[in-house]
Amino acid sequence: MSTPNGPGRLSRVLLLGGTSEIGLAILSALDLGPDTEVILAGRDPQRLEAAGKSLGRPVEVAGYDAMETDSHQAFADRLCAGGVPDLVIAATGLLIGQERAERDVRLAATMIETNFTGHVTALLAFGEAMRSRGSGTIVVLSSVAAVRPRRFNSVYGATKAALDAFARGYADSLHGTGVRVLLVRPGFVIGRMTEGMAPAPLATTPGAVGVAVARALGGSKPVVWVPAPLAGLAAVMKLIPRPLWRTMKN
Repeated sequence: MSTPNGPGRLSRVLLLGGTSEIGLAILSALDLGPDTEVILAGRDPQRLEAAGKSLGRPVEVAGYDAMETDSHQAFADRLCAGGVPDLVIAATGLLIGQERAERDVRLAATMIETNFTGHVTALLAFGEAMRSRGSGTIVVLSSVAAVRPRRFNSVYGATKAALDAFARGYADSLHGTGVRVLLVRPGFVIGRMTEGMAPAPLATTPGAVGVAVARALGGSKPVVWVPAPLAGLAAVMKLIPRPLWRTMKN
Protein backbone atom coordinates (compact mmCIF):
# COMPACT_ATOMS: atom_id res chain seq x y z
CA MET A 1 0.00 0.00 0.00
CA SER A 2 1.34 3.43 -0.87
CA THR A 3 0.67 7.00 0.16
CA PRO A 4 0.85 10.23 -1.89
CA ASN A 5 4.16 11.02 -0.20
CA GLY A 6 5.93 7.74 -0.79
CA PRO A 7 5.76 3.97 -0.44
CA GLY A 8 3.82 2.13 2.24
CA ARG A 9 4.95 2.31 5.84
CA LEU A 10 8.70 1.93 6.01
CA SER A 11 10.35 0.39 9.04
CA ARG A 12 14.01 0.78 8.03
CA VAL A 13 15.55 3.31 5.60
CA LEU A 14 19.20 3.64 4.61
CA LEU A 15 20.78 6.70 2.99
CA LEU A 16 24.16 5.97 1.42
CA GLY A 17 25.85 9.34 1.34
CA GLY A 18 24.20 10.43 4.56
CA THR A 19 25.08 14.12 4.19
CA SER A 20 23.80 14.44 0.61
CA GLU A 21 21.48 17.42 0.16
CA ILE A 22 19.32 15.48 -2.28
CA GLY A 23 19.29 12.36 -0.16
CA LEU A 24 18.23 14.30 2.94
CA ALA A 25 15.59 16.13 0.90
CA ILE A 26 14.13 12.79 -0.16
CA LEU A 27 13.96 11.64 3.46
CA SER A 28 12.28 14.93 4.43
CA ALA A 29 9.70 14.55 1.67
CA LEU A 30 8.76 11.01 2.65
CA ASP A 31 5.92 10.41 5.09
CA LEU A 32 8.07 8.48 7.54
CA GLY A 33 6.48 7.26 10.73
CA PRO A 34 7.93 8.03 14.16
CA ASP A 35 9.04 4.42 14.48
CA THR A 36 10.87 4.35 11.13
CA GLU A 37 14.54 3.63 11.65
CA VAL A 38 16.65 6.01 9.56
CA ILE A 39 20.30 5.17 8.97
CA LEU A 40 22.69 7.78 7.59
CA ALA A 41 25.85 6.19 6.21
CA GLY A 42 29.01 8.11 5.39
CA ARG A 43 32.59 8.88 6.31
CA ASP A 44 32.29 11.82 8.73
CA PRO A 45 30.41 11.02 11.96
CA GLN A 46 30.09 14.67 12.97
CA ARG A 47 28.60 15.72 9.65
CA LEU A 48 26.26 12.73 9.76
CA GLU A 49 25.09 13.70 13.24
CA ALA A 50 24.49 17.26 12.03
CA ALA A 51 22.55 15.94 9.03
CA GLY A 52 20.43 13.85 11.38
CA LYS A 53 19.58 16.92 13.46
CA SER A 54 18.48 18.72 10.30
CA LEU A 55 15.87 16.01 9.78
CA GLY A 56 14.40 16.65 13.22
CA ARG A 57 14.18 12.98 14.08
CA PRO A 58 16.36 10.29 15.67
CA VAL A 59 18.80 8.68 13.27
CA GLU A 60 21.45 6.00 13.39
CA VAL A 61 24.89 6.86 12.03
CA ALA A 62 26.96 4.22 10.22
CA GLY A 63 30.50 4.40 8.91
CA TYR A 64 30.61 3.91 5.15
CA ASP A 65 33.11 4.83 2.43
CA ALA A 66 32.04 4.42 -1.20
CA MET A 67 35.66 3.87 -2.23
CA GLU A 68 36.27 1.00 0.20
CA THR A 69 34.57 -1.53 -2.06
CA ASP A 70 36.15 -4.51 -0.29
CA SER A 71 34.13 -3.64 2.81
CA HIS A 72 30.72 -3.22 1.19
CA GLN A 73 29.51 -6.80 1.48
CA ALA A 74 30.43 -6.93 5.17
CA PHE A 75 28.82 -3.52 5.68
CA ALA A 76 25.58 -4.71 4.08
CA ASP A 77 25.63 -7.98 6.03
CA ARG A 78 26.12 -6.10 9.29
CA LEU A 79 23.25 -3.68 8.66
CA CYS A 80 20.94 -6.35 7.31
CA ALA A 81 21.52 -8.47 10.40
CA GLY A 82 19.40 -5.88 12.21
CA GLY A 83 16.79 -5.96 9.47
CA VAL A 84 17.00 -5.60 5.70
CA PRO A 85 16.21 -1.98 4.75
CA ASP A 86 12.87 -1.38 3.05
CA LEU A 87 14.39 1.54 1.17
CA VAL A 88 18.00 2.21 0.17
CA ILE A 89 18.80 5.62 -1.30
CA ALA A 90 22.11 5.72 -3.18
CA ALA A 91 23.10 9.38 -2.99
CA THR A 92 26.87 9.28 -2.69
CA GLY A 93 28.36 11.61 -5.28
CA LEU A 94 31.35 13.73 -6.19
CA LEU A 95 31.75 16.44 -8.81
CA ILE A 96 35.33 17.34 -9.75
CA GLY A 97 35.92 19.80 -12.57
CA GLN A 98 37.16 18.41 -15.86
CA GLU A 99 40.32 20.52 -15.87
CA ARG A 100 41.32 19.30 -12.40
CA ALA A 101 40.64 15.69 -13.39
CA GLU A 102 42.80 16.08 -16.48
CA ARG A 103 45.67 17.57 -14.49
CA ASP A 104 45.47 14.93 -11.75
CA VAL A 105 44.17 11.62 -13.04
CA ARG A 106 43.88 10.26 -9.50
CA LEU A 107 41.05 12.74 -9.01
CA ALA A 108 39.36 11.27 -12.06
CA ALA A 109 39.72 7.79 -10.54
CA THR A 110 38.30 9.03 -7.23
CA MET A 111 35.22 10.38 -9.00
CA ILE A 112 34.73 7.14 -10.92
CA GLU A 113 35.07 5.00 -7.80
CA THR A 114 32.74 7.23 -5.78
CA ASN A 115 30.06 7.86 -8.41
CA PHE A 116 30.01 4.43 -10.04
CA THR A 117 32.08 1.55 -8.70
CA GLY A 118 31.10 2.06 -5.07
CA HIS A 119 27.42 2.22 -5.98
CA VAL A 120 27.59 -1.06 -7.86
CA THR A 121 29.22 -3.04 -5.05
CA ALA A 122 27.02 -1.59 -2.30
CA LEU A 123 23.75 -1.89 -4.22
CA LEU A 124 24.46 -5.45 -5.32
CA ALA A 125 24.98 -6.39 -1.68
CA PHE A 126 21.79 -4.73 -0.43
CA GLY A 127 19.84 -5.73 -3.53
CA GLU A 128 20.56 -9.39 -2.98
CA ALA A 129 19.43 -9.14 0.63
CA MET A 130 16.20 -7.56 -0.58
CA ARG A 131 15.83 -10.25 -3.26
CA SER A 132 16.15 -12.98 -0.62
CA ARG A 133 13.44 -11.30 1.48
CA GLY A 134 11.25 -10.65 -1.55
CA SER A 135 10.73 -6.91 -1.14
CA GLY A 136 12.47 -3.56 -1.07
CA THR A 137 13.16 -0.41 -3.07
CA ILE A 138 16.44 1.06 -4.28
CA VAL A 139 16.64 4.70 -5.37
CA VAL A 140 19.56 5.52 -7.67
CA LEU A 141 20.49 9.16 -8.34
CA SER A 142 21.61 9.48 -11.94
CA SER A 143 21.69 12.77 -13.88
CA VAL A 144 20.82 14.35 -17.20
CA ALA A 145 24.61 14.27 -17.66
CA ALA A 146 24.20 10.53 -18.30
CA VAL A 147 22.30 11.19 -21.53
CA ARG A 148 25.22 12.42 -23.63
CA PRO A 149 28.86 13.17 -22.80
CA ARG A 150 29.84 16.81 -22.89
CA ARG A 151 33.31 18.18 -23.38
CA PHE A 152 33.39 20.18 -20.15
CA ASN A 153 32.46 17.26 -17.87
CA SER A 154 33.21 14.07 -19.78
CA VAL A 155 34.55 12.19 -16.73
CA TYR A 156 31.61 13.13 -14.49
CA GLY A 157 29.18 12.41 -17.33
CA ALA A 158 30.78 9.03 -17.90
CA THR A 159 30.32 8.07 -14.24
CA LYS A 160 26.64 8.96 -14.41
CA ALA A 161 26.16 7.19 -17.75
CA ALA A 162 27.72 4.04 -16.30
CA LEU A 163 25.61 4.25 -13.13
CA ASP A 164 22.47 4.85 -15.20
CA ALA A 165 23.19 1.78 -17.33
CA PHE A 166 23.85 -0.37 -14.27
CA ALA A 167 20.61 0.75 -12.61
CA ARG A 168 18.54 -0.07 -15.68
CA GLY A 169 20.16 -3.48 -16.08
CA TYR A 170 19.90 -4.31 -12.39
CA ALA A 171 16.24 -3.27 -12.41
CA ASP A 172 15.65 -5.83 -15.15
CA SER A 173 17.55 -8.45 -13.15
CA LEU A 174 15.34 -7.82 -10.11
CA HIS A 175 12.07 -7.72 -12.06
CA GLY A 176 9.54 -10.09 -10.58
CA THR A 177 11.42 -10.51 -7.29
CA GLY A 178 9.51 -7.87 -5.35
CA VAL A 179 12.47 -5.49 -5.43
CA ARG A 180 12.11 -2.22 -7.30
CA VAL A 181 14.78 0.12 -8.64
CA LEU A 182 13.76 3.77 -9.13
CA LEU A 183 16.15 5.69 -11.37
CA VAL A 184 16.22 9.46 -10.78
CA ARG A 185 17.53 11.81 -13.46
CA PRO A 186 17.72 15.39 -12.19
CA GLY A 187 18.95 18.29 -14.23
CA PHE A 188 21.36 20.88 -12.85
CA VAL A 189 20.76 20.89 -9.08
CA ILE A 190 21.46 24.18 -7.32
CA GLY A 191 23.30 23.25 -4.14
CA ARG A 192 26.65 22.66 -2.46
CA MET A 193 28.00 20.46 -5.23
CA THR A 194 27.37 23.07 -7.93
CA GLU A 195 28.19 26.16 -5.88
CA GLY A 196 29.81 28.83 -8.05
CA MET A 197 28.55 27.29 -11.31
CA ALA A 198 26.05 29.03 -13.59
CA PRO A 199 22.72 27.15 -13.50
CA ALA A 200 21.81 25.28 -16.67
CA PRO A 201 18.35 25.45 -18.31
CA LEU A 202 15.65 23.67 -16.28
CA ALA A 203 17.75 23.84 -13.14
CA THR A 204 16.19 22.39 -10.00
CA THR A 205 16.77 22.21 -6.25
CA PRO A 206 17.34 19.39 -3.75
CA GLY A 207 13.88 20.03 -2.29
CA ALA A 208 12.20 19.70 -5.68
CA VAL A 209 14.06 16.45 -6.34
CA GLY A 210 13.01 15.15 -2.92
CA VAL A 211 9.33 15.85 -3.56
CA ALA A 212 9.47 14.30 -7.04
CA VAL A 213 11.14 11.15 -5.76
CA ALA A 214 8.66 10.79 -2.88
CA ARG A 215 5.79 11.03 -5.36
CA ALA A 216 7.42 8.55 -7.73
CA LEU A 217 7.89 6.06 -4.90
CA GLY A 218 4.14 6.13 -4.46
CA GLY A 219 3.68 5.04 -8.09
CA SER A 220 5.18 2.43 -10.38
CA LYS A 221 7.29 4.34 -12.92
CA PRO A 222 10.88 3.09 -13.22
CA VAL A 223 12.36 6.52 -14.06
CA VAL A 224 11.66 10.04 -12.82
CA TRP A 225 13.02 13.20 -14.48
CA VAL A 226 13.33 16.35 -12.39
CA PRO A 227 11.88 18.62 -13.61
CA ALA A 228 9.60 16.53 -15.83
CA PRO A 229 10.17 18.62 -19.03
CA LEU A 230 13.81 17.57 -18.86
CA ALA A 231 12.83 14.28 -20.50
CA GLY A 232 11.94 16.14 -23.70
CA LEU A 233 15.14 18.15 -23.65
CA ALA A 234 17.17 14.97 -23.18
CA ALA A 235 15.48 13.40 -26.20
CA VAL A 236 16.45 16.42 -28.32
CA MET A 237 20.04 16.27 -27.03
CA LYS A 238 20.41 12.75 -28.41
CA LEU A 239 19.39 13.91 -31.89
CA ILE A 240 21.87 16.75 -32.30
CA PRO A 241 24.58 15.76 -34.83
CA ARG A 242 27.93 15.29 -33.17
CA PRO A 243 29.79 17.96 -35.21
CA LEU A 244 27.18 20.51 -34.13
CA TRP A 245 27.14 19.22 -30.56
CA ARG A 246 30.90 19.64 -30.41
CA THR A 247 30.67 23.33 -31.31
CA MET A 248 27.92 24.11 -28.80
CA LYS A 249 28.80 25.70 -25.48
CA ASN A 250 28.00 22.71 -23.37
